[in-house]
Amino acid sequence: MIGLGEIRAAAERIAPHVRRTPLLECAELGVVVKAENLQHAGSFKVRGVFNALLSYEELPRGIATFSAGNHGAAVAYATRSVGIPSVVCMPPKAVRAKVDNVRKHGGEVVFTEDLLGTCQTIAAERGYSLLHPFDDLAVIAGQGTVGLEIGDADLVLVPVGGGGLISGIAAALPGVRVVGVEPETANAMTHALRVGWPEPLPEKPVSMADGLTAPFAGEHTLAHVRALVSEVVEVTEQHIRDAWWPLMDATKLLVEPSAAVGLAALREGLVEPGERTVLVLSGGNTALAH
Repeated sequence: MIGLGEIRAAAERIAPHVRRTPLLECAELGVVVKAENLQHAGSFKVRGVFNALLSYEELPRGIATFSAGNHGAAVAYATRSVGIPSVVCMPPKAVRAKVDNVRKHGGEVVFTEDLLGTCQTIAAERGYSLLHPFDDLAVIAGQGTVGLEIGDADLVLVPVGGGGLISGIAAALPGVRVVGVEPETANAMTHALRVGWPEPLPEKPVSMADGLTAPFAGEHTLAHVRALVSEVVEVTEQHIRDAWWPLMDATKLLVEPSAAVGLAALREGLVEPGERTVLVLSGGNTALAH
């Protein structure tokens, strides 16, 4: 597991390459929002990718990865910044805006149902390094820099897919109540906590919060969540839909449905708010026709 030392080192390492996104008071909702939708490539993911890339003793020939979209765009953005190629394996029904975002930043897209298997094959064939989207300690440490920037809080609500973001934030904020929120139809972390290991979900995860549809949690992320996270709650598709527009309307920020799960949990009474409640707005790569 990682600690504050690794996260502080990551913050120093990636500082020239990422934005320190704002913490915005939203009186209408009674929360503070951490606007990672304003991050380079549209999500927090560039933090972990840059930390992983800059942790190599020597840059690899290229990077192969798999992603529903945000991690792929972050890889494309970061690898182009350091001058190496990238290939991103994406599901055939990935959100078009996210596919376009990967390509816009210079990443090659390969559509496949077997994300991990295809990624491993491409990495071996091309001599690229495989960068896991969430179950990598350097990635987790990079995501933890979000937590350093949040600072004082009573409650931090974090969207959960594979668990990299919440693992890093919880490690960065010891003593703070950190709660994960995931879609009921894409509950990889809840499933892993229930069965005791990161077993793949029995059915393909599908949600309007497509950025949270990881088919499994990670070994590292499960360990961090078990040790550091207060709880993980699930919200329905209707809960997400009902929270998405009110979140955008109140904050005047364009965010994707994945970013609305924290507000959905509050609105449905699944989590007791704190005096200073922070919602992590994980990304803003979306097509509004969800």
